[in-house]
Amino acid sequence: MPHIVIEHSTDGHASFDATTLMQALHEAAAATGVVQAEDLKIRAMSYATYLVAGKRDGFCHVTLSLLEGRTPAQKVALSEALRAAMVRLLPQTKSLSVDIRDMDAVAYKKRLLG
Repeated sequence: MPHIVIEHSTDGHASFDATTLMQALHEAAAATGVVQAEDLKIRAMSYATYLVAGKRDGFCHVTLSLLEGRTPAQKVALSEALRAAMVRLLPQTKSLSVDIRDMDAVAYKKRLLG
């Protein structure tokens, strides 16, 4: 169920490979033990039009949405693991950030085809 959404600038990186970043984030999140690798869904969106603090500095922002119930320590572990993966792969990118969001377990609905 956890969803990782990567939002990033189209420029401002020494190099940017979305597939490599998605795999690294997948591995980093799973390695924490807080989420299960087989449950992760990851996607990336690029932005050609953006400002960071009023400038066209490169950015990469990751949002991890997961059902509520994790402890603050578990969320910090996820956030730090994801940020570390980003720092490793995007060392020249000006702005790297991570947001962990709780989803309401009662309101969240999904459908899967078998």
